[in-house]
Amino acid sequence: MSGRRSQTQMAPPPPPPKPNKAQANGNGALPNGTANNNSNNGNYNNSYNSNKSVAVTTTEGDRQQRNQSESSSQNSNVTQRSQTPPRTEQVVMTPRGKTANSTVILIERKLIDEINDRVHVAGGDHTGIIINKDTIAGQKSASKAAALSLEFRVFLVSANTGKHSQESRTLRFWFRDWLTNDEKQAHIAQDFFKELVSPQDFPRDYVGFIKKIMKLLQHGYAEIQSIEIELRILEETSAPPSRPLSLEESQFESPPLTQEKVLELIEQAYPNPVSPEDLAKDYGWSEQDVLLVIQSLQDRGLIKLMEYNAYTRIHHEDKEIKVVKQMPTIASNKQPTIAIITAQYCEKLAVDAMLENKETFVRYTTVGESNVYTLGNIGAHRIVSTKLPSVGSTREAMTATGNTTTRLLGTFQKVDYVFIVGVAGGVPHYTDYKKHVRLGDVVISYVDKQRALINSKEKPYVYVYKSGEDVKTYFPINDSLQQIAESLQANMELKRPWETYLKDAQQTLAQKTESDFGRPDAKTDKLFMNIGNNEVIEVAHPIAADEINGVTRLRLHLGPIGSGRDLVRSDDLRTQFARKFGLLATDVEMSSVLDSIIGNCRESFILVKGISDYKDGMSTRKWQNYASLSAAAVVKSVICGMDAPTNV
Repeated sequence: MSGRRSQTQMAPPPPPPKPNKAQANGNGALPNGTANNNSNNGNYNNSYNSNKSVAVTTTEGDRQQRNQSESSSQNSNVTQRSQTPPRTEQVVMTPRGKTANSTVILIERKLIDEINDRVHVAGGDHTGIIINKDTIAGQKSASKAAALSLEFRVFLVSANTGKHSQESRTLRFWFRDWLTNDEKQAHIAQDFFKELVSPQDFPRDYVGFIKKIMKLLQHGYAEIQSIEIELRILEETSAPPSRPLSLEESQFESPPLTQEKVLELIEQAYPNPVSPEDLAKDYGWSEQDVLLVIQSLQDRGLIKLMEYNAYTRIHHEDKEIKVVKQMPTIASNKQPTIAIITAQYCEKLAVDAMLENKETFVRYTTVGESNVYTLGNIGAHRIVSTKLPSVGSTREAMTATGNTTTRLLGTFQKVDYVFIVGVAGGVPHYTDYKKHVRLGDVVISYVDKQRALINSKEKPYVYVYKSGEDVKTYFPINDSLQQIAESLQANMELKRPWETYLKDAQQTLAQKTESDFGRPDAKTDKLFMNIGNNEVIEVAHPIAADEINGVTRLRLHLGPIGSGRDLVRSDDLRTQFARKFGLLATDVEMSSVLDSIIGNCRESFILVKGISDYKDGMSTRKWQNYASLSAAAVVKSVICGMDAPTNV
């Protein structure tokens, strides 16, 4: 630290006559929000393709490290120092190399000893920018490997040729010698990246991108010594390359009528039957068209007709399911002590695949909610699993989920432990793979220890729910399940029992159901960030240290999970929400379930969520099956770590 404080800073001397100004590129943004980039390759020209260095005077950073005595010394010697060459740290930009498809640029903090005839100092709006005609030697990146790197991709269109392309932009970070903590380095790099690509002022042209990096270093991030930027064109076409719309763009559109969508809606309602009339009314479809789709699903043996012209899903073990008006009396020694609650059909299948000696009961009713209960064993423990008939933020859905949970706990009164299991959206970390929650990983609800340490008066929480301005936090009185989960994570590098449970369940389900519970191709795990104007950028995942043949291993993450009605649907608000409360995942509405658990005096509960997207777990079905099975396998691992029950 003392080395930094010894670097004396002064304001730069008055500028010499202005150099000739470079001609503007005419970069801008297209009406559709696509970045209009007069980029750096071929016809993608830019104003920084000469071998010049651009420097911006630092206004913060080292100045914050000086103490009062150094400030007094500076004041007393101002006359003497004004007669010697200035020694001011600048933010310097130097082009390092260029090929037909790539450009490498270094932006670093350097001490400028003097202003000579080989240096231009700009004036007007660019006062403070110094252009060095010569390449600066002794660049740190030439002799020392970067501490970490981050890649993202943007979609461009050339103003000169009209051609479209996808460009890879890699940022490599070097930090001050005094900052050696890997976790802090990753945190600073992530904060820098998020501010760089903020939707409020995302730079939509090449010059603006480089300029913003320099400005960010000029006004903060004193821990960063230098950043190397590599810009590389990946493909160039006459038509726009394929890319997703903004994550928020189509959320209010009516979905197309397909067999897959109707089957999804029938599965969501299970065990409640659904009528074609209700489907047509809720989604703006023609009832006649819905009937044609339903007939096709019947022909495929996926759904069946119930009373009152309503349809339900045919379970792959349908012949073994007992349909009852009321649950039969269960002997005391067979009473379950653990309840597992799921919200989606695939989640219920995944959990049941972990059970032995299964027996399923469905209580159908035409008034109110139907219920499904599967009884079975995991080790020495008796389990009951159920599926909520509907989830969502509507009053009806929240009431139904709360009532279903209350009925479950009232029916099985020896239940002491409650697991809420299923899919959720991960909160990614762009620079630290250990904190990066990606598809197929599992997040276990856990207390936010950092928040508890900062504010001892605030109770640690495992779940956060926000509705309007109201925030509700939940935590179990008995955290024994969380302690088992903590032990599993601590020994994750040596022992992964869930991998065996997952593999066995995949083999079982492959024989009994047409649904695929295998792990999707890693290439389908794409990470996007919203940059405003209905545009996104693709961000590369942090490099994992535990990949096997290019596939990352399932990782356990412990931290708070949250939800918040409309909040979770907005990319920007969801990001702010997750950051404020330290969330690792966000899901659909579960607050009414937790209210019911607490209201029924159950002191121990835990959420175990497999990550199927980066929103709330419901935006795509691609990863839902695998994520559900991953979560169920971890649940079995936790249960196998519990003491045998004593209350039966």
